[in-house]
Amino acid sequence: MNDLPGNAPGIPSSPVGASPRRPTRTAVVTWGGHSVRIGGGAPVVVQSMTNTDTTDAVATAIQVKELAMAGSELVRITVNTPEAAREVPAIREQLDRMNVSVPLVGDFHYNGHKLLTQFPECAQALSKYRINPGNMGGGKKRDDNFAQMIEIACRHDKPVRIGVNWGSLDHELLARMMDENSAHLQPRDAQAVMRDALVVSAISNAQRAEELGLSPNAIVLSCKVSHVQDLITVYRDLSGRCDYPLHLGLTEAGMGSKGIVASTAALSVLLQQGIGDTIRISLTPEPGGDRRREVIVAQEILQTMGLRAFTPMVVACPGCGRTSSTVFQELADSIQTYLREQMPVWKSRYPGVETMNVAVMGCVVNGPGESRHADIGISLPGTGEVPSAPVFVDGQRTVTLKGDSIAQEFQSIVEQYVERRYGAGHPENYKGRV
Repeated sequence: MNDLPGNAPGIPSSPVGASPRRPTRTAVVTWGGHSVRIGGGAPVVVQSMTNTDTTDAVATAIQVKELAMAGSELVRITVNTPEAAREVPAIREQLDRMNVSVPLVGDFHYNGHKLLTQFPECAQALSKYRINPGNMGGGKKRDDNFAQMIEIACRHDKPVRIGVNWGSLDHELLARMMDENSAHLQPRDAQAVMRDALVVSAISNAQRAEELGLSPNAIVLSCKVSHVQDLITVYRDLSGRCDYPLHLGLTEAGMGSKGIVASTAALSVLLQQGIGDTIRISLTPEPGGDRRREVIVAQEILQTMGLRAFTPMVVACPGCGRTSSTVFQELADSIQTYLREQMPVWKSRYPGVETMNVAVMGCVVNGPGESRHADIGISLPGTGEVPSAPVFVDGQRTVTLKGDSIAQEFQSIVEQYVERRYGAGHPENYKGRV
């Protein structure tokens, strides 16, 4: 776990058709000998957050490991009570024993200044702090609490994400800006003023942090809202008014396909414009659902846009009246699952394998053509077609599979291809990263 995916050189900053990456400062989040760079041209970082009770150190450490193994390069944990703060060092120790070096980010609201002061071991065990200025009181109390947290970050040499949220915006700032707006001859609508207040709050708090001694290279900003168009507008404005790295995320995105679609719609527009240095997909999990889903969605957004490569991609047809059999669906699902499960081992053993493309097609119409375009592909027979499945490797038809063991045989062919194409013994076949 010392080399989490994506912080290797050689990954282009912008794919064909996308705007150049927005130039920013570089924040570095570290634990032990492992570092994650945010901004400054580094690959866009995937983040996630646990939903365990932090006071349960074992359960939290297990979920952090699961998220890290799935590809989360930073993992945030809730630190909301003295009991939770007391357990953070134990969580870090358990992760270190499991050789999981993913940096931990502490999520603080309301009482973070007290917890970091009362539990210096917690302050040290965390690699980064997330501060929400809107939840730190009002007036001088807010200023003092914020200053206390920044001073602790400076003392422990920790970077900070200053995260402003739509639902917890500084009421005094918003009221002042609303009053100023109403005095104009042509006042803007209230929604526009609220968006502007988010940006002003983030930047002004970052400037205050610098005045308190925090390095400008230790600051990441976010302005999260829950509506797609508002998020795009806010981050376009924010990106044009500062050079801090930006964390993207549609807050409270929702469940299932709604949350995935909304997050993808918002983040893809911004990433295409070169905006964004870290991302998190804030999905509401189904009861008992897999928390790793948000990591996979984040990775798939970045990979399908050509910004990162995490795991071999499977191209599969949607099916139609020609494919009444479910064989191609089952094979596509099993191969995709198999490839993702292999990546924790393959990523170090087979450099470049994450860029591999696999095609699983269901009939003769597009099957052979798509299979030829992939690194390795199979064209399964459609309804009424000859019960045979030609396999294409690097554009060339190699073998034809038949019978009940097609899935097992094709998986074996994929394994052999990976070893031959990306194995250490065959450096001439190394394709590099996208």
